Amino acid sequence: MYTTYHLSSAQAINQDILEAIKIAFKSKAIKITVEEELDTTAYLMSNPANKAAIDKSLKQLKNGEGIMVRFEDV
Repeated sequence: MYTTYHLSSAQAINQDILEAIKIAFKSKAIKITVEEELDTTAYLMSNPANKAAIDKSLKQLKNGEGIMVRFEDV
């Protein structure tokens, strides 16, 4: 079993989260890995190819070249 908890900060770790983990995994052996969550925009912009594509798309939107998509249609 695999579970991911996304927390706004380390200060959000509380007894409720620990109890939820204990209930979910019961007496099974577990591994806990903690890593800093990257900002998605910063991550995408860190790659030159991604940055160029995003910049191109933003320029197209500013020039009125965007395509309107409604979530109901997706």
